[in-house]
Amino acid sequence: MSQLIQGVRGMHDILPDEAERWELFEELVRGWLRDYGYRPVRTPIVELTQLFVRGVGEHTDIVEKEMYAFEDRLNGDHLTLRPEGTAACVRAVLEHNLVNSEGPQRLYYQGPMFRHERPQKGRQRQFHQVGVEALGFTGPDIDAEHIIMCARLWRDLGLEEHVSLEINSLGSSDERAAHRQALIAYLEQHKDLLDEDAQRRLYANPLRILDTKNPAMQEMVEAAPKLTDFLGEESRAHFEGVQDWLREASIVYRINPRLVRGLDYYNRTVFEWVTDKLGAQATVCAGGRYDGLVEQLGGKPMPACGFAMGIERLMLLWSEVQGDAARVPPDVYLVHQGEAAGRFAVRVSEQLRDYGFSVVLHCGGGKFKNQMKKADTSGATVAVVIGDEEAQSEEASFKLLREGGEQRRIPAAQLGETLAALLYNVEEEDGSV
Repeated sequence: MSQLIQGVRGMHDILPDEAERWELFEELVRGWLRDYGYRPVRTPIVELTQLFVRGVGEHTDIVEKEMYAFEDRLNGDHLTLRPEGTAACVRAVLEHNLVNSEGPQRLYYQGPMFRHERPQKGRQRQFHQVGVEALGFTGPDIDAEHIIMCARLWRDLGLEEHVSLEINSLGSSDERAAHRQALIAYLEQHKDLLDEDAQRRLYANPLRILDTKNPAMQEMVEAAPKLTDFLGEESRAHFEGVQDWLREASIVYRINPRLVRGLDYYNRTVFEWVTDKLGAQATVCAGGRYDGLVEQLGGKPMPACGFAMGIERLMLLWSEVQGDAARVPPDVYLVHQGEAAGRFAVRVSEQLRDYGFSVVLHCGGGKFKNQMKKADTSGATVAVVIGDEEAQSEEASFKLLREGGEQRRIPAAQLGETLAALLYNVEEEDGSV
């Protein structure tokens, strides 16, 4: 007997009960994004490695340690399974000249991303994101819109009491450079307190040290120079503008001067929605402005901002708050026995689907009694029963499984209309209900 092949570590199957909840979430998200005028874009899972080196940042953890990068053995191209969606979305916008030809773009995408991290609850090597990007908009209003629309999604999901908003401004590149110089000088004075990660980042990416979770470094980091103290008039005005919009929308927030995000392309507004219900994986949605990324990827300077949310973490939070989702049952389970009955049952099931019902047609044979047990176990509202006698007369019997009552036999042509009247108060053709 061959050895059982298992899935790759950190890349999980999503089984039917959970997948149904995912589909419910995805349907809700698509409607929510349409309500704000965002349109879908789909980019490949595999991109040239250089896209993420230039876009995400050569000295980020993603590029240095986490990317699934490989060489195409046919042509030698250096390729990567996408670790995030923003760089790929911007690449597509530039390659197809969307903003120049059609004006500013509101776009969204969803799908799998890949990072080689230590798998844990809420953090997998293949994970899924919904990402939102707005390109070509300059003012603080679009930054605020992204935060405001997230707040609406939390209300729609029943999560508004379980997430909180943190915001910060990273200013311009010149302002960050001045802060960086002061920060390095400060950290050099406390080099003996820096852990291995901080030592590695000291000159390459010192801003990320401020985001450390090491308890031994917290007091030292709290006293470090704050980027907000280096913001110029324009950056301050932009950040105040974002806050004005949030106050107008009654959005509660906290300014977190240590909020820096892990990707190099951010500037000005950054934000995170966090929860205290998922342990270490506290961030469920994050984003901000990235005005320099388009130019980094070869385009003309263009304002842009966006955010992404991890679906796995949101599913964990949603289950924690709302409980496990019940299985979605079919409307009808169609029971049949006999060769003629089987052929007729196929026709009847298609007629019922034409009428808008979800129908499970029994397969695999078996006695009526056993089939009726399966009908009951399925959670269906109605069992439709067809034997050879019904098939011959083109009739069908049905029984309401949840409300009791006698089994009734009617012409099959009237079945859809009759069930709709019984279950959904739809009027029959003669006006009765």
